[in-house]
Amino acid sequence: MPQQVRHDERKNIKLAKHAGFCYGVKRAVETVKKLKSENPDREVFVLGELIHNTDVINELEARGIKTLYEAPEHGQGICVIRSHGESPEVIEKIRNAGFEVVDLTCPDVKKVQQKAVELAKNGYFLVIVGKAEHPEVIAIRANAELYSKDVVVASSVKQLKIKPQKKIGVVVQTTQRLSTLNAIVEHLTPLAKELLIANTICASTSMRQSEAVGLAQNSDLIIVTGSKKSANTTHLAEILKDITKTIHIENDNELENYCDLISQSQNIAITAGASTPQNIIENVINKIRKEIT
Repeated sequence: MPQQVRHDERKNIKLAKHAGFCYGVKRAVETVKKLKSENPDREVFVLGELIHNTDVINELEARGIKTLYEAPEHGQGICVIRSHGESPEVIEKIRNAGFEVVDLTCPDVKKVQQKAVELAKNGYFLVIVGKAEHPEVIAIRANAELYSKDVVVASSVKQLKIKPQKKIGVVVQTTQRLSTLNAIVEHLTPLAKELLIANTICASTSMRQSEAVGLAQNSDLIIVTGSKKSANTTHLAEILKDITKTIHIENDNELENYCDLISQSQNIAITAGASTPQNIIENVINKIRKEIT
């Protein structure tokens, strides 16, 4: 876990304790590297980007770990299911294509899939709170739709267009905002005789958001570090921008675009998404302290 940064002589710079790799991401990255090192003569693939971070993907490529952007018809070697999960149909297709499958779906994501399946099996109209195009949500929906077609996905109340139902069940993408869940639940309450809510936002996401809010309240500027494709990172930036000045960067190279804002800020906080490696966080801190401050 990253340690808090010492105070700079001119600026107060603080790093969130809950910044960088979460358990599920760390597990996935370390396991894939271990798979390759233990199987040097076999090809190792990942279906989709293992995590939303270009630097990590490039490092894996350099180690000979290749990214597949669609399930192949034929192949051999090891194919990894990333932490976002995948549909049973796709996993079976990969096996039938000739690969050994290693499932690295995050345990927290697995729990959402299992809860969605349970609700679908028990006759609930299922609402998945999340972004429909996100791979985690696609996999959750695919698992649930094996048992029911009464499934909708929404990341806002505006996207929910459903009629009153006898039973409605709700699950949540692990990286969603609690405020989004609360708004959707409020909207659904008068539409259901029975409403069952499974708050499946993962603990890491909740702690990361809560701590960042506290830092932002005492900062002139907060810097969110991580991929623009990362749901938990973009949600962090969305939450914090309503509290204090917030910038979202992928790495230290982008700091040059905000020199004036940084120079005008005395109390600076730094947080990072769950797919942001430690070295990128350290590069951001070092650049602020050595070159900009």
